[in-house]
Amino acid sequence: MTTDHATRIYLSVPHMGTLEQRYVAEAFETNWLSSVGPNLDAFERDFSRDLLGGRTSVALTSGTAGMHLGLRLLGVGPGDEVVSPTLTFIGSVNPIRYLGAAPVFIDSDRESWNIDPALLREVVLRKVRAGKPPKAIIVVHLYGQSADLDPILELGRETGIPILEDAAEAVGTTYKGKQVGTFGEVGVFSFNGNKIITTTGGGLLTAADPARVEKARYWSTQAREPGPAYHHVELGYNYRLSNVLAGIGRGQLTVLADRVAARRRIAFRYRDAFVDLPGIELMAQAAYGLHTNWLSVFTLGEAFGATRDEVIARLSAENIEARPVWKPMHLQPFNAGCENHGGAVAEDFFRRGICLPSSSSLTDAQQDRVIAAVRSARRA
Repeated sequence: MTTDHATRIYLSVPHMGTLEQRYVAEAFETNWLSSVGPNLDAFERDFSRDLLGGRTSVALTSGTAGMHLGLRLLGVGPGDEVVSPTLTFIGSVNPIRYLGAAPVFIDSDRESWNIDPALLREVVLRKVRAGKPPKAIIVVHLYGQSADLDPILELGRETGIPILEDAAEAVGTTYKGKQVGTFGEVGVFSFNGNKIITTTGGGLLTAADPARVEKARYWSTQAREPGPAYHHVELGYNYRLSNVLAGIGRGQLTVLADRVAARRRIAFRYRDAFVDLPGIELMAQAAYGLHTNWLSVFTLGEAFGATRDEVIARLSAENIEARPVWKPMHLQPFNAGCENHGGAVAEDFFRRGICLPSSSSLTDAQQDRVIAAVRSARRA
């Protein structure tokens, strides 16, 4: 049993480096405090150079805003269908509804926990043959692990259906050596406060076609036309990231490699600490890419001797935050009546999956508290 309850251990907290305050201070000193400025330009430039292979990008207020703009760029509108994995965060799919379209949910595969490429192909080709092809396919890279992209991209080429990569949880994640979010027609990232790097709140959109990025930039600033008058001919949104928050992002980019290494070390230290316990397993690590282990996710089997909820309760009693795996979208009351294919795999991950504290600033002593609490939750 642990005895130090004073300091709460959170699931995933921001971890600042040494440059963030400098860039933020520069924004204040120069009075660039709105949604334009040097930090914003530099953050987009550096992110594109360091992670996107030169693809242009636009920084936004959130990953959800990026998904909204990305789907609109792909022409999604009322009456359309958009295919999405069911095992994801609601921010992946709410933007489908913003545009009046309907989500079609697909189950996970066990190798990556991401969308099942074989089931996706079966569903999409059936719809194509029926003359009702989906307008777009959303691919989510879950918890820092890439989906198996090759068969999905091949399906997109074969059918002409564009791919939108939701890489909100996957900054630093690679597929066959290349950053995810750069394979499909559009890619979206998140810099929420719990992400592997953060702007405290923010996102970013990139696209294969630079004209699409510029269109998203235009929409993100209320679709204001050039010139001194506030003249508008299209629907726009207030989605542009601020220059102040972009300064945080600039500093965070410089420590991304360290943050990825720390998250992976934490996940594998948990794995090694539980190696003698039956029924507890780290989320699969697909061989085709680098899993950042943004969150350290485990599944609990019957042999472990305690359910997911019992372990979460035990951790809570020790002043430690833990959470279930995402509740599948087809189980959400808001999505009742939406088309769904499969679901048993995603439901199993949800029922047995637990996310343990994973902050890159987590100390060994704090992690030892988590490990001891998990072990104490077992029934002999």
